Amino acid sequence: MNLDQALQTFIAESRELLAEMESALLNVQDSPDRGAAINAVFRAAHTIKGSAGLFGLDDIVDFTHVVESVLERVREGSVEIDGDLVALMLACGDYIGRLVELTARGGGEPDEELGDEAAMLLAQLSVHLGAPIAPMRAQAAAAPSAPRADRSGDGQGAGADHWHISLRFHEGVLRNGMDPLSFLRYLQRLGRITGVACHAGRLPALDEMDPEACYLGFEIGLDSPADKATIESTFEFVIDDCTVRILPPRSRISEYVAMIQDLGEEPALLGEMLVRCGTLTPRELDEALAAQRQAQQAAPLGEILIGQRSVAPPVVDAALSKQRQVKEQKAQDGQSLRIDAAKLDHLIDLVGELITAAAGASLAASRSGNADLQECSAQVESLVESVRHSTLQLRMVRIGATFNRFRRVVHDVSRSLGKPVELVVRGEDTELDKTVVEKIGDPLTHLVRNAMDHGIEPPEVRAARGKPAQGTITLDARHDSGHIVIEVGDDGGGLDRERILAKAIERGIVESGRDMSDAEVYALIFEPGFSTAAQVTDLSGRGVGMDVVKRNIEALRGSVQVASRPQAGATVTVRLPLTLAIIDGFQVGVGGSRFVLPLDMVDECVACTAAAGHSYMDLRGKVLPFIRLRGMFDLPGAPGARENIVVVRHGGRRIGLVVDSLLGETQVVIKPLSRIFARIRGIAGSSILGSGEVALILDVPALMEHAAEPAGGAPAGRAAPTSA
Repeated sequence: MNLDQALQTFIAESRELLAEMESALLNVQDSPDRGAAINAVFRAAHTIKGSAGLFGLDDIVDFTHVVESVLERVREGSVEIDGDLVALMLACGDYIGRLVELTARGGGEPDEELGDEAAMLLAQLSVHLGAPIAPMRAQAAAAPSAPRADRSGDGQGAGADHWHISLRFHEGVLRNGMDPLSFLRYLQRLGRITGVACHAGRLPALDEMDPEACYLGFEIGLDSPADKATIESTFEFVIDDCTVRILPPRSRISEYVAMIQDLGEEPALLGEMLVRCGTLTPRELDEALAAQRQAQQAAPLGEILIGQRSVAPPVVDAALSKQRQVKEQKAQDGQSLRIDAAKLDHLIDLVGELITAAAGASLAASRSGNADLQECSAQVESLVESVRHSTLQLRMVRIGATFNRFRRVVHDVSRSLGKPVELVVRGEDTELDKTVVEKIGDPLTHLVRNAMDHGIEPPEVRAARGKPAQGTITLDARHDSGHIVIEVGDDGGGLDRERILAKAIERGIVESGRDMSDAEVYALIFEPGFSTAAQVTDLSGRGVGMDVVKRNIEALRGSVQVASRPQAGATVTVRLPLTLAIIDGFQVGVGGSRFVLPLDMVDECVACTAAAGHSYMDLRGKVLPFIRLRGMFDLPGAPGARENIVVVRHGGRRIGLVVDSLLGETQVVIKPLSRIFARIRGIAGSSILGSGEVALILDVPALMEHAAEPAGGAPAGRAAPTSA
């Protein structure tokens, strides 16, 4: 076994288990079945402890053992799980996570800060245990001796209320470098050994004894909350050099029967059911199946398992009864394959280059005038489109995992502010590009924290206004016209329009007396350094954050808007593209320059009928403001005799873009601009066309802001002309 690789597997699995532990803790108080959530927390902690013990990570083992002891009290009902204990367990999970990350960085002893944190947490845990906490190794050493296990050696210990382990080491175990007693010592990490009986029936006469051979066996009683697979994993490194049988406590048999009866997917195979409920391990199943194949007259699997003392008869009977209820064989589960993210990104890049090459081939075929070549080129282009769509789907992930992170944020901030807050999540199955998901987490975190700090009122204020004492934060995601829309809403007091406007006038952001719509006033909260907080807190009041939120969202080619109702709450709406790599575009020309608009933002194309000098026109009875791209980007040449207007829509607003020519739909691969062009207004990126020309991708939200400025505004920067 490659121990380094195994350690990396332990680290990855521990991170997943800690995430599951956190999710269960956050849901335990609201869950109708608290027992299932508590058991999920216990299993996560227990699995981490057992795996850490295999690598000698005693700091993790000792601390997690104490956490496990408190959770055992909760399972027994002697300790009530309340908000304070949930917060304590979350803090313990964070500490275990830091120890795991310390291991990931190469290990070493915890520093003084971690030591102080452990001492503080252990002191709080000791309150629930009713006694000062000693390290687990000291507990094991001081444990009183218990009655010895059944010495009969027949492996029949199922009647006792503890695990019975019948262990027979093969003669070659010592030659293979294994110490049998070390595995017995390790069992103490899983619980309390109630007794050990040595079986010496295989000892030969003294003159026939081989000093390098092992002839001993053991009957072991173990009082432990561990499951059968965890106990069997103790002997993982010596499993080929021993025969082990593990019989469950009396109390476990009824649990196994109940679990089999509650199996939701109704598996048809007996062995599969027994493995899923935990009464049978995969190794034991493999042994039984091998014995079944080797038998001259095939015996039922259940009889073999009972004969091998792997499963108690009542459990086999329950599984057979469940099996009779199944009418059809279980449908094959869909298979998934975990792919390295770097390989997937490389594939996306190659598909982008393929699109560019296919466009070039299509252009060359068109110029050649060869009908057969054009037909082949069209087929290739259609296949490339299918490949593009399928490849982008590989990067699509559900946003639910990101949303679930905010349960912890809401829990911690709620306790910090003293405001009871509930998080409601909708649309967690909505999919978008993995890159977008990774980059949207921090802006959403700030929006959620801001809503709790500024939006949700204190309980006494809510009560005076006739609202429930508990506030509500809502996270909602949905698809809309090739974009994903994420809404962060609250049922708080809403934004104070007059206060925001007064603060903006005081800071000189807007002129006094200027007539502004509600949307324009609410947008002021995204100005750098803007804050209406009366005092500075850990969460807000320094005037930083919301401007960074807007900047990060716009860096993803997205937009953010705010809506509010007095005393009814506010909603922040974030619109983002589904993918950042490849887009369907609409190509236009201005002189010798080429521009691309995101196709999902294009509404229609009309002839320009506006009078000279005007920046608006009448479009079917409605005023349509427009921007002349030639003037905005200072492009050379005079307009043609016939100009066209491309009408674009974004966030409920429409504007027109005046261009010389309409060149049709195209697929483009987005290339980032150099830093020297990063601040040019109205340009989101660039792309290389099939002809080898460079086309600039227009930033529609920025163009809309430019069109809304007084007298058309002044561009923040001018783009260099792009010639054909």
